[in-house]
Amino acid sequence: MTGKIIKGIAGFYYVHDGRETIYQCRAKGIFRNRRVKPLVGDDVDFSILHEADQEGNIDEILPRRNALLRPAVANVDQALVVFAAQDPKPNFNLLDRFLVMMEQAGVPVTICFNKADLCPEEQLAKYQEIYEKAGYPIHRISVKTGEGIEEIPGLLRGKTTVLAGPSGVGKSSLTNELQPGAQMETGVVSEKIKRGKHTTRHSQLIFVEENTYLMDTPGFSSLYLDMEPEELKEYFPEFAPVTGKCKFTGCVHIGERVCGVKEGVSAGEIHPGRYENYCLIYQELKEKRRY
Repeated sequence: MTGKIIKGIAGFYYVHDGRETIYQCRAKGIFRNRRVKPLVGDDVDFSILHEADQEGNIDEILPRRNALLRPAVANVDQALVVFAAQDPKPNFNLLDRFLVMMEQAGVPVTICFNKADLCPEEQLAKYQEIYEKAGYPIHRISVKTGEGIEEIPGLLRGKTTVLAGPSGVGKSSLTNELQPGAQMETGVVSEKIKRGKHTTRHSQLIFVEENTYLMDTPGFSSLYLDMEPEELKEYFPEFAPVTGKCKFTGCVHIGERVCGVKEGVSAGEIHPGRYENYCLIYQELKEKRRY
């Protein structure tokens, strides 16, 4: 049979058959010999050992379209990153780090500002302008009032979507709004592994409908990026249209005098907050390389 790994913990992998059943599986030793570790999101061939107990073995990991390290998942089509517009106020440095990480992995991102009902319209409009200018689709939502929620299912349909963001921004509430069966499905797995079901400790996929999966991930409060400092500029999409005005081909947009990106910031084409975060992350990567 073919299925998808929706969760992995303590040597067990929970495989959804694409319809309604979750099987608790072990991975064959051959994967250890190949130094291949199954990931949440992997499509697999598996055999059923005990139908009544819903137990099986993973026989083969099918070819991956992509794989992320943080969170450790495979076959991701897009990321839906959720930040609260208010309570807590968004940490834009953290958001920009996540966007860089997804740009590096080639995963398209849509940004959701939740708790829109708590944020003044003027402030919310500023947040939206910053990231629309950078090329990211924005959705204002409120899980509490239902505002904007009707737009989200269409975004997810037919895709595997990583739902990510800091703790306390409403990711789990959004998941349960989009898929009321999510708590029940999480409970099935939790019962098998004897863990609580209300806190997302591990990445897990939730079956929404045919060919549609939502991955709930643990909340993050920091993200460490791994790349050469000179690479960073490639992952700020709004820089690309103005880099032709830079005097030097290898311009990193910080110390150079004639720089299209710095001109773009002065002209209002690039948001100064985004540029400031670029500079902070660049310096951090530079310091890391020194040590």
